[in-house]
Amino acid sequence: MTGQEGNKLWGGRFAGSTDPIMEKFNASISYDKRMWDADIRGSKGYVKALQKAGLVSQEEMEKIAQGLDKISGEWAAGTFAIQPFDEDIHTANERRLKELIGDTAGKLHTGRSRNDQVVTDMRIWLRDAISTLKGDIMQLISTMLERAAAHAVALSRDTDHLVEIRRRVNILPLGSGAIAGNPFKIDRELLRKELSFDDVSINSMDAIGQRDFVAEFLFWASLCLTHLSKMSEDLILYTTKEFSFVSLSDAYSTGSSLMPQKKNADSLELIRSKAGRVFGRCAGFLMTLKGLPSTYNKDLQEDKEAMFDCYDTLHDVFQVARGVISTLTINPRVMEAALSPDMLATDLAYYLVRKGVPFRDAHGCSGKAVSLAESKNIPVNQLTLEDLRTVSPLFDSDVSVVWDYTSSVEQYSAPGGTARSSVSAQIQHLRDWMKASGN
Repeated sequence: MTGQEGNKLWGGRFAGSTDPIMEKFNASISYDKRMWDADIRGSKGYVKALQKAGLVSQEEMEKIAQGLDKISGEWAAGTFAIQPFDEDIHTANERRLKELIGDTAGKLHTGRSRNDQVVTDMRIWLRDAISTLKGDIMQLISTMLERAAAHAVALSRDTDHLVEIRRRVNILPLGSGAIAGNPFKIDRELLRKELSFDDVSINSMDAIGQRDFVAEFLFWASLCLTHLSKMSEDLILYTTKEFSFVSLSDAYSTGSSLMPQKKNADSLELIRSKAGRVFGRCAGFLMTLKGLPSTYNKDLQEDKEAMFDCYDTLHDVFQVARGVISTLTINPRVMEAALSPDMLATDLAYYLVRKGVPFRDAHGCSGKAVSLAESKNIPVNQLTLEDLRTVSPLFDSDVSVVWDYTSSVEQYSAPGGTARSSVSAQIQHLRDWMKASGN
């Protein structure tokens, strides 16, 4: 057996060397190294459980803990040297621990499998990532509340959903072993407290083989970005020259390499595109899970890149979206100029409803009025009272109040409506929600 083969956690069973192409194909260190802190935290907790179970002495526990602290310092300083035979973050850390403290390092893995180790690392990493994302999304919502409340409602749902996901993420799988649990009377409750988990997994086969928490996070990311994609599409439309309702800051726009006059809403277009990217990760990972039998299979190595990529994408999107919202310019005069009387056709129907006409009949009358205006080639608000009375004798001189845009908006005063009082109540509701959510 080669020296490199001898450094593997599983080398004893194999007599020959692994094909170098297979080595590269099998390795995950290039991306799972970002879980170095979670891996070390998990190991520091596990060695305490080993000591309580009598499997390492107090001195050995302290020696292992000190070695792990030194490794943590190397990772933090960017000086940890990954070796070609480091298959994954677990192999790399254990190899380095042995270099630092000798054969005592080999006791750390007693009763522990990479199966329960990796899923523990992932849960620690993801719960921290979720905390970061919650901070990101709350900052975005806060910014939105200073500009408009509509899209913030969907994001508040996303935030509540994210908090629920974190509770399901924060279940301890460590102590489940490779498949059948741990044979050394490891105190899993001690592990739970040491590693700040809320609960302990109840079945070892399920604990090491399920990735529901990853799939749920990926779906959440897809839904959240769908909401932000919708917002981006609205703003992209309103920034076009045809609308010009809002203008983006130069800081979140780019130019054209051909047309000097262009100002591209690339920040919003990229946010819109990321929804497709993240949904692709979600759909792809679900297809990976679909064909798997029970317990751990190497197919699950696909989980980490999907999880990392979705986190990174969302973390960036939230920051860019916040910048876009906080710096965009609203053009109210252009918006007001775009108003047209035909928008008030429903209000014309409501006028008749208030006179006692059933809505279906009132709707038909309003439609006839619009058709009459089109036949005369005039806006509907320029129809004379005599014209309107040909549609319904209930029209009277007070019909003129219908053509006031502000009154039209203000009539929707029921909760959730567009009246100023209703919008203010919505904003206050979201502010109260933010306080209750800890921000």
